[in-house]
Amino acid sequence: MKLTIDKTAFMKSWNIAERVAAQKSTLSVLSGILCTAENGNVTLQATDLKTSVKVKSEGITVDEPGKAVLPVKVVGELFKKAPTSIFTVEVAEGGTGILLSGRNRYRFTTYPADDFPPLPSPEGTSPFCILAKDELHRILDEGGIAGSMGEEFPKYLGAELLQVKSGECHCVSTDGRRLSLSKAYVDKESPEQDMLLPLASVREFLRILSGLGEDLQVNVSVDGALGYFHMDSLDFSVRRVDSSFPNYERILSPNTTTTLDVDRSQFISALERVDVVVRDHSRMVVLILSPGGDLKLSGRAPEIGEATEIVDGIIKGESLKVAFNVGFLIDGLKAFHGDKVSLSFNGQEGQMMMLRPNESDFLYMLMPIKLKSADLDGLDDGGDDL
Repeated sequence: MKLTIDKTAFMKSWNIAERVAAQKSTLSVLSGILCTAENGNVTLQATDLKTSVKVKSEGITVDEPGKAVLPVKVVGELFKKAPTSIFTVEVAEGGTGILLSGRNRYRFTTYPADDFPPLPSPEGTSPFCILAKDELHRILDEGGIAGSMGEEFPKYLGAELLQVKSGECHCVSTDGRRLSLSKAYVDKESPEQDMLLPLASVREFLRILSGLGEDLQVNVSVDGALGYFHMDSLDFSVRRVDSSFPNYERILSPNTTTTLDVDRSQFISALERVDVVVRDHSRMVVLILSPGGDLKLSGRAPEIGEATEIVDGIIKGESLKVAFNVGFLIDGLKAFHGDKVSLSFNGQEGQMMMLRPNESDFLYMLMPIKLKSADLDGLDDGGDDL
């Protein structure tokens, strides 16, 4: 195999494959990327046996066809640090590789291509849905924000549910204290089905989607063990999580006592400033909502300090003082796609719902922190004596 490589174009594909390759596997071949050059095209394949990717690479001229497994740790670093933008890579039959970049020469060893495991293919799988790339990115991003990759039991806490029902694709996650749900319309003929995917793999796929071009369609399909995402130049597959997701619709309450409409970016900025004070203590922020007035945010930490923020907002319903984990609030707002956000509250101990104004395609539910009387002391006087 002999290739002439344009580093700028090639590294986009290499970086996608490199992130999926297993870095700590006991199987050395999994720490490499299978590079196959045939019919004038080059494909890169990588897997950690849970997640797999196959991507067509640009920026390569095939001088001689062939295939080899290129070690990520050495060859990947040489690719990135090659002193010229155009270089050549040649791999002999015995597996020895040579990289020529200008007047510089580097020799490296490869892994046998025959030892690389065959990757799963979306051919013959059951169609799940078809979505535009940007729409799929939105619902996976918004729907996955409530999960926790550090939680391993029950397994669904570290996973995201993809569900097709009633002409919609739902993406849902929860960590037991919050829940996020995002929706997109799909073909009404799409059969009702679901699959549970690990959050780590979904978030890796989101990074891949972010780097791809516009106007792409993603064909999502499924079989008994895997979920597949297929595009013209890329296949991404994920091993499904063997667990059942709870009936999330059952826990969503329609009851509302107070509503707030607020600018998303201003709300985030105010919460981040409060977080500076409380992040090493309780991470609790108290929201004080006065109908017809402004939103007040208060946070305090003994021996550290206190913070009070006033944010413009439209408040309706009953007066309310309610507390939340400031990090969880920020997570939901940052995943939220839109400039304005609407929050509905169900009293001091009921769930809070974050929604897009006048839309039903996104929901972020968060349970409040139970307030003690000491937490409320001094919150009525404008914040001078927290």
